Amino acid sequence: MKRRTAILGSALFFVAAPGTFAGLLPWLRTDWHMEPPFFGFAGLRIAGGLLIGAGLYFLLDSFARFALKGLGTPAPIAPPEKLVVSGYYRHTRNPMYVAVLALISGQALLFGDVFLIAYGVLVWFCFEVFVMGYEEPTLRRMFGAEYERYCENVPRWWPRVRPWNA
Repeated sequence: MKRRTAILGSALFFVAAPGTFAGLLPWLRTDWHMEPPFFGFAGLRIAGGLLIGAGLYFLLDSFARFALKGLGTPAPIAPPEKLVVSGYYRHTRNPMYVAVLALISGQALLFGDVFLIAYGVLVWFCFEVFVMGYEEPTLRRMFGAEYERYCENVPRWWPRVRPWNA
Protein backbone atom coordinates (compact mmCIF):
# COMPACT_ATOMS: atom_id res chain seq x y z
CA MET A 1 0.00 0.00 0.00
CA LYS A 2 1.29 3.47 -0.79
CA ARG A 3 1.90 5.83 2.09
CA ARG A 4 -0.72 8.35 0.92
CA THR A 5 -3.39 5.63 0.70
CA ALA A 6 -2.40 4.31 4.15
CA ILE A 7 -2.72 7.80 5.64
CA LEU A 8 -6.12 8.40 4.06
CA GLY A 9 -7.40 4.95 5.03
CA SER A 10 -6.17 5.37 8.60
CA ALA A 11 -7.80 8.80 8.86
CA LEU A 12 -11.12 7.44 7.62
CA PHE A 13 -10.95 4.49 10.02
CA PHE A 14 -10.03 6.89 12.87
CA VAL A 15 -13.27 8.77 12.34
CA ALA A 16 -15.33 5.61 11.82
CA ALA A 17 -14.12 3.42 14.70
CA PRO A 18 -12.68 5.38 17.64
CA GLY A 19 -14.62 8.44 16.53
CA THR A 20 -17.82 6.46 17.00
CA PHE A 21 -16.97 4.40 20.08
CA ALA A 22 -15.02 7.02 22.04
CA GLY A 23 -16.64 10.17 20.64
CA LEU A 24 -20.11 9.90 19.17
CA LEU A 25 -21.60 7.27 21.48
CA PRO A 26 -20.38 8.92 24.72
CA TRP A 27 -21.62 12.26 23.39
CA LEU A 28 -25.04 10.80 22.61
CA ARG A 29 -25.15 9.54 26.19
CA THR A 30 -23.90 12.68 27.96
CA ASP A 31 -24.48 15.52 25.49
CA TRP A 32 -21.24 16.72 27.17
CA HIS A 33 -23.36 17.60 30.21
CA MET A 34 -21.57 17.33 33.54
CA GLU A 35 -23.23 15.54 36.41
CA PRO A 36 -21.89 15.99 39.94
CA PRO A 37 -18.39 14.50 40.22
CA PHE A 38 -18.04 10.98 41.60
CA PHE A 39 -17.95 10.95 45.41
CA GLY A 40 -18.19 14.76 45.32
CA PHE A 41 -14.48 14.90 44.47
CA ALA A 42 -13.80 17.47 41.73
CA GLY A 43 -10.23 16.21 41.35
CA LEU A 44 -11.64 13.25 39.44
CA ARG A 45 -12.67 15.68 36.71
CA ILE A 46 -9.02 16.70 36.36
CA ALA A 47 -8.01 13.03 36.19
CA GLY A 48 -10.67 12.54 33.52
CA GLY A 49 -9.34 15.43 31.47
CA LEU A 50 -5.81 14.05 31.73
CA LEU A 51 -7.00 10.61 30.62
CA ILE A 52 -8.79 12.15 27.65
CA GLY A 53 -5.71 14.13 26.63
CA ALA A 54 -3.36 11.16 27.01
CA GLY A 55 -5.77 8.81 25.25
CA LEU A 56 -6.14 11.15 22.29
CA TYR A 57 -2.38 11.64 22.03
CA PHE A 58 -1.62 7.89 22.19
CA LEU A 59 -4.41 7.12 19.72
CA LEU A 60 -3.21 9.66 17.15
CA ASP A 61 0.40 8.49 17.50
CA SER A 62 -0.60 4.84 17.09
CA PHE A 63 -2.74 5.53 14.02
CA ALA A 64 0.10 7.51 12.45
CA ARG A 65 2.51 4.62 13.03
CA PHE A 66 0.20 2.19 11.25
CA ALA A 67 0.16 4.42 8.18
CA LEU A 68 3.78 5.60 8.19
CA LYS A 69 5.67 2.58 9.56
CA GLY A 70 3.31 -0.30 8.79
CA LEU A 71 2.11 1.01 5.41
CA GLY A 72 -1.45 0.04 6.18
CA THR A 73 -4.40 0.90 8.35
CA PRO A 74 -5.86 -0.43 11.62
CA ALA A 75 -8.90 -1.59 9.63
CA PRO A 76 -8.97 -5.37 9.15
CA ILE A 77 -9.71 -4.89 5.43
CA ALA A 78 -6.44 -2.97 4.87
CA PRO A 79 -3.90 -4.27 7.43
CA PRO A 80 -0.30 -3.08 7.65
CA GLU A 81 2.35 -4.70 5.49
CA LYS A 82 4.92 -4.51 8.28
CA LEU A 83 4.51 -5.37 11.96
CA VAL A 84 4.46 -2.11 13.92
CA VAL A 85 6.64 -2.40 17.03
CA SER A 86 7.73 1.19 17.61
CA GLY A 87 6.40 4.02 19.75
CA TYR A 88 3.77 2.90 22.25
CA TYR A 89 3.72 -0.53 20.63
CA ARG A 90 6.94 -1.06 22.60
CA HIS A 91 4.90 -0.80 25.82
CA THR A 92 1.67 -2.63 24.95
CA ARG A 93 0.50 -4.66 21.98
CA ASN A 94 -2.76 -2.73 21.88
CA PRO A 95 -2.12 0.98 22.42
CA MET A 96 -5.09 1.97 20.25
CA TYR A 97 -7.52 -0.05 22.33
CA VAL A 98 -5.92 1.15 25.57
CA ALA A 99 -6.22 4.74 24.29
CA VAL A 100 -9.91 4.29 23.42
CA LEU A 101 -10.53 2.89 26.91
CA ALA A 102 -8.66 5.87 28.40
CA LEU A 103 -10.89 8.23 26.39
CA ILE A 104 -14.08 6.53 27.58
CA SER A 105 -12.85 6.31 31.20
CA GLY A 106 -11.75 9.93 31.09
CA GLN A 107 -15.17 11.01 29.89
CA ALA A 108 -16.82 8.96 32.64
CA LEU A 109 -14.72 10.80 35.23
CA LEU A 110 -15.07 14.22 33.62
CA PHE A 111 -18.83 14.02 33.19
CA GLY A 112 -19.53 11.99 36.34
CA ASP A 113 -21.41 9.37 34.35
CA VAL A 114 -21.64 5.84 35.80
CA PHE A 115 -23.12 4.55 32.54
CA LEU A 116 -19.86 5.39 30.74
CA ILE A 117 -17.94 3.24 33.22
CA ALA A 118 -20.18 0.28 32.40
CA TYR A 119 -19.91 1.13 28.70
CA GLY A 120 -16.10 1.14 29.00
CA VAL A 121 -16.16 -2.32 30.56
CA LEU A 122 -18.37 -3.56 27.71
CA VAL A 123 -16.06 -2.01 25.11
CA TRP A 124 -13.02 -3.63 26.78
CA PHE A 125 -14.80 -7.02 26.73
CA CYS A 126 -15.55 -6.60 23.01
CA PHE A 127 -11.91 -5.64 22.38
CA GLU A 128 -10.74 -8.73 24.28
CA VAL A 129 -12.98 -11.04 22.25
CA PHE A 130 -11.87 -9.44 18.97
CA VAL A 131 -8.16 -9.49 19.87
CA MET A 132 -8.20 -13.11 21.06
CA GLY A 133 -10.54 -14.46 18.41
CA TYR A 134 -9.41 -12.61 15.29
CA GLU A 135 -6.57 -10.14 15.61
CA GLU A 136 -3.87 -12.20 17.32
CA PRO A 137 -4.44 -15.36 15.22
CA THR A 138 -4.35 -13.21 12.06
CA LEU A 139 -1.13 -11.47 13.12
CA ARG A 140 0.45 -14.85 13.94
CA ARG A 141 -0.36 -16.03 10.41
CA MET A 142 0.87 -12.80 8.79
CA PHE A 143 4.07 -12.22 10.76
CA GLY A 144 4.92 -15.63 12.28
CA ALA A 145 8.00 -15.78 14.51
CA GLU A 146 8.39 -11.99 14.50
CA TYR A 147 4.95 -11.62 16.10
CA GLU A 148 5.56 -14.51 18.52
CA ARG A 149 8.74 -12.82 19.79
CA TYR A 150 6.84 -9.57 20.14
CA CYS A 151 4.08 -11.28 22.16
CA GLU A 152 6.68 -12.87 24.45
CA ASN A 153 8.08 -9.43 25.31
CA VAL A 154 5.17 -6.98 25.19
CA PRO A 155 1.97 -7.42 27.23
CA ARG A 156 -1.44 -7.38 25.60
CA TRP A 157 -3.16 -4.76 27.79
CA TRP A 158 -1.24 -3.44 30.78
CA PRO A 159 1.69 -1.36 29.45
CA ARG A 160 5.19 -2.31 30.49
CA VAL A 161 7.08 0.56 32.12
CA ARG A 162 10.32 0.16 30.19
CA PRO A 163 9.91 0.00 26.40
CA TRP A 164 10.82 -3.23 24.67
CA ASN A 165 13.70 -2.99 22.23
CA ALA A 166 13.16 -5.28 19.27
